[in-house]
Amino acid sequence: MYTEKVMDHFTNPRNVGEIENPDGVGEVGNAKCGDIMRIYLDVEGDVIKDVKFKTFGCGAAVATSSMVTEMVKGKTIEEALVISNAAVAEALGGLPPAKMHCSNLAADALHAAIKDYREKQEKKE
Repeated sequence: MYTEKVMDHFTNPRNVGEIENPDGVGEVGNAKCGDIMRIYLDVEGDVIKDVKFKTFGCGAAVATSSMVTEMVKGKTIEEALVISNAAVAEALGGLPPAKMHCSNLAADALHAAIKDYREKQEKKE
């Protein structure tokens, strides 16, 4: 049902936790399945220096959260913004059709964290 990559990211998730005083935080949820994801960003000079996540949900939700953090670490904000729901699922070697909504949450949480980061930057200026 799940690819080896999905199982690896589920059983050995990367970048789990919180960042103290994050530059951006994004939280999204899916009422239908009960998954909730929160992504924390540490940004330096428009580059994502560190990223962490906390996810309450199924194995696919944990795996997509883990994968999206790996995909954006070291990237600029602009590069991270183009990461799509499909790209997250593709990076994991695919997800079962019933679990595709989980990859949507990972990209959405990332984009929400970037939006939060940008709003905080505007307030500083």
